[in-house]
Amino acid sequence: MKKNIPPVWLVSGLTVLALLAVAGWWFWLRTPPLPEGLIQVNGRIEGDHYAVAGKVPGKVADLPAREGDSVKKGEVLARLDDAQVRARLDQARQAVSAMEAQLKAAQTALAVARKDLPLAIQTAEAHLAHARAQLASARSSAEQAARDAERFRRLAEVGTVDRHRYEQMALAAEVAANQAHSAEEAVRVAERQLAQARLGDERLRAKEDEVKALAAQLDQARAALKEAESVLADLTIVAPADGIITQRLVNAGEVVAAGAPLFDIVDLDRLYLKVYVPGKEIGKVRLGLPARIHTDAFPDQPFAATVRYIASQAQFTPKEVQTPDERVKLVYEVRLYLDANPEHRATPGLPADAVIRWQEDAPWAKPRW
Repeated sequence: MKKNIPPVWLVSGLTVLALLAVAGWWFWLRTPPLPEGLIQVNGRIEGDHYAVAGKVPGKVADLPAREGDSVKKGEVLARLDDAQVRARLDQARQAVSAMEAQLKAAQTALAVARKDLPLAIQTAEAHLAHARAQLASARSSAEQAARDAERFRRLAEVGTVDRHRYEQMALAAEVAANQAHSAEEAVRVAERQLAQARLGDERLRAKEDEVKALAAQLDQARAALKEAESVLADLTIVAPADGIITQRLVNAGEVVAAGAPLFDIVDLDRLYLKVYVPGKEIGKVRLGLPARIHTDAFPDQPFAATVRYIASQAQFTPKEVQTPDERVKLVYEVRLYLDANPEHRATPGLPADAVIRWQEDAPWAKPRW
């Protein structure tokens, strides 16, 4: 039986149509490769995380922040109960006020003592000098009166003068001697007064020591006040940076320990795209290379980025590479940090594609799949 063989012209025509279809796909439908000098990668946007914790333990009294909230640096996230701390703060303020009053009184007394002491010493020295001058005069008069009395005694014995005259001179000598004794006592009193005045130096030093001690106590009281104020401030938990709260780990009424994490915040100004570069391409990637990140949400607004981190070890592969086939499977983590995040359009968790330019003259192009 004779088989029906298609004519040659039909076979040739079908072949030409097939070739034309392949050529059309190649030129019009096939996605062209990226220009030489670009590496295409994809991943998810992540960010630098801040674990927000309190410095002191306490009971959560107020909790205005919630997961998903956008917060600014310094914005209040939570407040711990501060009743006890405020009581200690009041006590510290009262102690500071009392110490300030005591120090002021001691300083005033010290100033008066410093002013009065030289005058007191000068007055005592003048009194002593006057007493010594009177003593010298009284001793001179007493000695002269004693000599006169002795002379009149001898004259009375020989009858030259009457005895009554002698007795007058003897009485005058006795009065002069008593006056000399009184002058000596006055000198001793003046010396004691001067010594007492000079002891004011020691009392002055004692007052100075007292002022120094009170000043030290006041410094301690002020330090305790500052500590109480610091503890009170630490009871208010604030955001360390602008970002989004990804986790809230406590609820109102709970008692938290010092250092226990309360919130997790992602800094929207420190976002990066974590991607994985195949081992055969990783040699082209180096720190500081520019990149562009493209997202589905903003397809016509790529984000400029820079390579800031390249892992030193491969992931998802054996620890030791023995064959070329295994080397092809190696991938390395690379982080592309956004140079800026205008209006905080990029957010953590957003999937994105990126193009890394490792040759300076390579033209930029969108990712192609």
